[in-house]
Amino acid sequence: MVRTKSNRIALFIDGPNLQSTAKNLGFDIDYTLLLEEFRSRGPLLRAFYYIATIENPKSSPARSWIDWLGWNGYIVVAKAAKEFVGVNGRFRPKLNTNIELAIDAMETAEHVDQIVLFSGDGAFRPLVAAEQRRGVRVTVVSTRSSQPPMIADELRRQADTFTDLLELKSKVGRDLGKRAPRRQA
Repeated sequence: MVRTKSNRIALFIDGPNLQSTAKNLGFDIDYTLLLEEFRSRGPLLRAFYYIATIENPKSSPARSWIDWLGWNGYIVVAKAAKEFVGVNGRFRPKLNTNIELAIDAMETAEHVDQIVLFSGDGAFRPLVAAEQRRGVRVTVVSTRSSQPPMIADELRRQADTFTDLLELKSKVGRDLGKRAPRRQA
């Protein structure tokens, strides 16, 4: 596959992981500013946001958040969590969209020059390696600045570039608790 110098970008956001990382660093993400930041770096082809909800995603309390993201430039991949019985006999939800993210990233690879993965989950290391074998540069965004670090060392080492989320705070951050703006016109 021939790559161009256009630096076509796709974002893959592990929503709960990114929100937890930002919270541990003392700020929230302004998702409008996040898109603006990466649009300034090259053509942004897609911005995927992955979330698992405890209820049906169509009737979840997170519905307004999911809708806001969809109205404002994100492709939201939401799914209902699966329940399983834990070792203590209690039902526990399994909140994971890693497979969906990995499939979307692999299907997008031939259309982009760079993916930006917002997650510190070490389970994504094989995905990063597979993307690199296809000629895609991979930037991983998480943090080493929290205690404990939110990035798995093997994922950080595999990435072409690691960006500490703290470095993006001045560009995409807002004070904890401030709400996202309502739907844009």
